[in-house]
Amino acid sequence: MQYLLGIDFGGGASKATLIDINGNIIAENTVEYPTLYPENGACEQDPSDWINALCENSKALLTKSKINAEDILAVALDSATHTSLVCGENYKPLRNAMHWTDTRCRKQAEKLREKSGEEIFKKTFHKPDTIWTLPQLIWLRENEPDTFSRIKYIFFEKDYVRYFLTDVYCTDYIEAEGSMFFDCNDMQWDKELCSLAGITADMLPPIKKPTDVIGAVTKNAAEATSLKEGTPVICGTTDTIMEVFASGAVKKGDVTVKLATAGRICVITDKAYPDRHLVNYSHIAEGLWYPGTATKAAASSYRWYRDTFGCEYKELDKAAEEISIGTDGLIFHPYLNGELTPYADPMLCGSFTGVRTTHTKAHFTRAVLEGVSLSLLDSKLYLDSLNIPYNKTATLIGGGAKGKLWSGITADILGIILNITESSDSSLGSAMLAGIACGVFKDAQDAAEKCVKLKRTVVPNMENHAKYSSIFKEYKKIHDALAPIYQER
Repeated sequence: MQYLLGIDFGGGASKATLIDINGNIIAENTVEYPTLYPENGACEQDPSDWINALCENSKALLTKSKINAEDILAVALDSATHTSLVCGENYKPLRNAMHWTDTRCRKQAEKLREKSGEEIFKKTFHKPDTIWTLPQLIWLRENEPDTFSRIKYIFFEKDYVRYFLTDVYCTDYIEAEGSMFFDCNDMQWDKELCSLAGITADMLPPIKKPTDVIGAVTKNAAEATSLKEGTPVICGTTDTIMEVFASGAVKKGDVTVKLATAGRICVITDKAYPDRHLVNYSHIAEGLWYPGTATKAAASSYRWYRDTFGCEYKELDKAAEEISIGTDGLIFHPYLNGELTPYADPMLCGSFTGVRTTHTKAHFTRAVLEGVSLSLLDSKLYLDSLNIPYNKTATLIGGGAKGKLWSGITADILGIILNITESSDSSLGSAMLAGIACGVFKDAQDAAEKCVKLKRTVVPNMENHAKYSSIFKEYKKIHDALAPIYQER
């Protein structure tokens, strides 16, 4: 038997998935790593943590599966979009990577909107905001000029890890679409956009297709990872499209709801839908796109809560199950790093409101779960206002889909049927992508048919939906009341 390996690098962990050529999951492994917050608004990661996670994951998978490394046909990586790492001579990092949720560049983003917003939007389909690499590099130029002056190469997260594996410097066009240096009409790096940050296009990696075989595992990487030297390595792409792909959403009208580090509702379309509150990226299936909304802190809100207040997820969920809908008036807004759809406001802050002495830890736990799902409803209603056609049944993806409580809350709040597959992890999508690249699967639809397996279906309780719809009105009022206060900070 031969195998395909996909490895994801997410907001707080790396997950690896090994599948056989028939689409069966053989082994999985996860390695967590920290996200660093050195100052207000900062959100960084140490790239050495990515490499350590790669090595630990690959070794663990080989041990768990008991397969021979030479039986792995190909490896593909994915990661969170537009998490950038600046490097100097010999491709060495000059500082920690700036995660896409870093908000220190809000003034730079505002200035870009004022001076060049329309031009940028026409080329990139997005308006300048703190999540993009362009304003983040302007912040770096203005605040760390010595570091900026030594930049030779600009990596994106999975590309840096893949460079460790192969010594090949490149990226894919979907990743490039998320940089704000890429013209989505001409599908190439744009000199004018680069000049806004004071860089040149040759600092950015050559662009490949996600399915291109760009190199092979080197001798040094083989020793560090236990993978076989010479194993083909695929270019790969970004985590969200790999999750969408792993869920089986490969046809126009398919829709996914994501409960991962960020929350997304993505619709598969045959064209981009440029809108200042949507994120538009190409699909790996030719001719398709997956425009969607974005909730900035979804599962990361729950992880923050767990890490700050203690307990494991299973214990937290069990206690929260006993709490009634609406948590007796306690409401959580998940704006830990600002918010995207439908506000695009980096100044928003997370909050618990309506706190009473009767509220217990279990109330706060359920409030976090409900608050994130209410933010997804906020996104869905905006998406609905644009009249983009999509199916009435969605697939729930991301780590949050594993929890029965949270998936039930989300179905009730959104009022739609949610299918949950055996795995929708982006690392599965990368393994499937590797299969397309080496000819195991004919195309995206063939890979989905062979690899995606339905696990369960969550049907919303419409009485609960009506209750949540009433709670949502209060949720919106609280946002409207607090937003002006955060602007004054």
